[in-house]
Amino acid sequence: MGMCLPCLGGAADDVVVTPDPETRRHQLAEAAEKRQKESTYRGIKNPEAVERKKKKQEEMEKQAMSTSPSGGGGLKWQVG
Repeated sequence: MGMCLPCLGGAADDVVVTPDPETRRHQLAEAAEKRQKESTYRGIKNPEAVERKKKKQEEMEKQAMSTSPSGGGGLKWQVG
């Protein structure tokens, strides 16, 4: 039975000190953001160009909505 005790003598030196909860939370948040960003741009060679195109498309849609007549988008119904 006494054979196990000498093995545990050096175990205290191998213990890894964990950071305080706030630091750990910050590290986990950064890692989650990084994973999300990587998964968003998976398979895209130039993510900046995609973002520019997206913004340009949104601006064009906003402009189209603001210039369209408020009467219903230009569609005419024919009854008859």
